[in-house]
Amino acid sequence: MKTAISLDDQTFAEAEALAQKLRLTRSELYRAALREFLARHNGEDVTAALDRVYGASTEQDNDFRREAARRAFEANEW
Repeated sequence: MKTAISLDDQTFAEAEALAQKLRLTRSELYRAALREFLARHNGEDVTAALDRVYGASTEQDNDFRREAARRAFEANEW
């Protein structure tokens, strides 16, 4: 698939220099950059889902955690 994008001169120059340094074509560089960007933001969906699951703790859960932490602390020599 072909597409066109607009870049400011500075970004274009930096991308060209990096492509040459990495011995990539411009398309390869842009493709890799977009894949990395998408992968980074895909993880936000996972984090948000985990926050929904684990963020909904009850007061009973908090009491249990505090008691477990207290017992673990007391059971160890410091």
